[in-house]
Amino acid sequence: MLSHMGDWRRSHTCADLRPENIGQEVCLMGWVQRRRDHGGVIFVDLRDREGLTQVVMSPEYNKDVHAVADSIRNEFVVAVKGKVGMRPEGTLNDKLPTGHVEVMVDELKILNNSNTPPFMIDDFTNANEDIRLKYRYLDLRRRKIQNNLITRHNIVRNMREYLYDKGFLDIETPFLTKSTPEGARDYLVPSRVNPGKCYALPQSPQMFKQLLMVGGYDKYFQIVKCFRDEDLRADRQPEFTQLDIEMSFIDREDLMELLEGLFIQIFDRVKGVKLDRGFPRMSYDDAMEKYGHDAPDTRFDMFLKTINELVADCGFKVFREVVAEGGVVKAINAKGAGQKYSRKDIDSLTELAVSLGAGGLAYIKVNEDGLQSPIVKFLGDSADKIVSEMNGEPGDIIFFGAGKKDIVNLYMSKVRLRLGKELGLIKEGDYSFVWVLDFPLLDYDAEAKRYVAMHHPFTAPLDEDIPLFDTDPGQMRAKAYDLVLNGSEIGGGSIRIHRSDVQEKMFSALGFTPEEREYKFGFFIEALKYGTPPHGGIAFGVDRIATILTGSDSIRDVIAFPKTQKATDQMSEAPNNVDEKQLKELCMKFEVVESD
Repeated sequence: MLSHMGDWRRSHTCADLRPENIGQEVCLMGWVQRRRDHGGVIFVDLRDREGLTQVVMSPEYNKDVHAVADSIRNEFVVAVKGKVGMRPEGTLNDKLPTGHVEVMVDELKILNNSNTPPFMIDDFTNANEDIRLKYRYLDLRRRKIQNNLITRHNIVRNMREYLYDKGFLDIETPFLTKSTPEGARDYLVPSRVNPGKCYALPQSPQMFKQLLMVGGYDKYFQIVKCFRDEDLRADRQPEFTQLDIEMSFIDREDLMELLEGLFIQIFDRVKGVKLDRGFPRMSYDDAMEKYGHDAPDTRFDMFLKTINELVADCGFKVFREVVAEGGVVKAINAKGAGQKYSRKDIDSLTELAVSLGAGGLAYIKVNEDGLQSPIVKFLGDSADKIVSEMNGEPGDIIFFGAGKKDIVNLYMSKVRLRLGKELGLIKEGDYSFVWVLDFPLLDYDAEAKRYVAMHHPFTAPLDEDIPLFDTDPGQMRAKAYDLVLNGSEIGGGSIRIHRSDVQEKMFSALGFTPEEREYKFGFFIEALKYGTPPHGGIAFGVDRIATILTGSDSIRDVIAFPKTQKATDQMSEAPNNVDEKQLKELCMKFEVVESD
């Protein structure tokens, strides 16, 4: 039984009743979703987490019940006892599982009243997000949000069950740990018993899960909260949930095989979608060349192409100078866009590109009677060669990006995605996985004038690249792998460095002094000297996976109590001022200063 209050005992949820229950005496409890008065007969859609059931209060059937029902309103919490009956002919609702039955109420009990909600509790509410987040406890009653959280629950449940079946141990790691300033900013927690010192909330359990491998726990996982103080967007939150996995005595192939099985099970059991083993694979270099991004959306074929050789000596000064200065010129063919895109649409694409660092967005329209573009006259013979290289046909528009490689890749990848959506190339319900492999081990930070880790400092290089530590670190490739779904990186990991001498080389390549290494990672470097096994792992963003599987626009829709883009909780008003007494206990005093 689900609920018990004296002689009131809930017998069914509001999603249970079917024609086979007709004639049964039942007791339902829930919220008034909708109240309708039809000629004196009151109909209520009673809602709980599971669904809706129509209950009926008629003055001819029971005057006392009808009198009480006259006072109830939306979101009142009520309990009803009555007999299940068939809905009258012409009132059946095939859209509801319970739509063929109703309950004639013999007893009605108001369990609690409700103020008028600030917005309608349904999936068609037009309330803005700030209001819904302020009253999140009401927003959580909406069927869409409930279904999202139920789907998330089923995803997490299958993660646990799959990994338990594969022999993994679920082990917790600390939340109060040491700050290691690599990656995003840490959230700091002052220590009362160690005045002037702080813990850091973990951005990931990276070192701890590797230490579990040192400790002999071959297969570890946990579903854990992580924290990053970074600028937020639709797929980021200051606190987020990840599935964290680490294994010993394995290589990349072992991990990828294991994880493909995990997603095959999740998609089958949660979405009823059958996936095939052997997810496609792509090198980092190919992803950046063809998609402009290391998390490529492979649901549609529209590829970027570097055309430096075709424009190096052309008459268009912008292209010619970019190539001469070591930049790139990339083109993309939007098949059929010429029949759909007006000049206003092209200007909108240009605005997108400019907002991301482009100087502009050149284009060529391929028409039946020739080429149309402000730059055709400058390109001369190169124009026809470009169109041929890009397989241009009448009705196509070829767009161009020119400049520094990383900037061109950034804005052309976004242009590609916009084109894919607007041209209808992305089908709803499509799921496209791809493994991205062979990332660079290091990335050069021009401002800091040193190398930084592309993933993190514990990622192992490919075995054949280890000698490059001493000659050309920038050319080293990592034993890293990202799993991308529909253009979103849902997980990333690597085989780790398990030898202390290789780890020392990595720290040297990153420019750490011996003192910095000892201060930041001393305990970890020492641990590697005590028989550390080969190992590797991965972390998956549970929020991102749930967002994709529910078709949501933001991870806020799959988190029970999310923060806004300014990292605030509209409902509890966190963060907030701290009592002076608390600050004194921590030996702290706040002084607000201008940030750089």
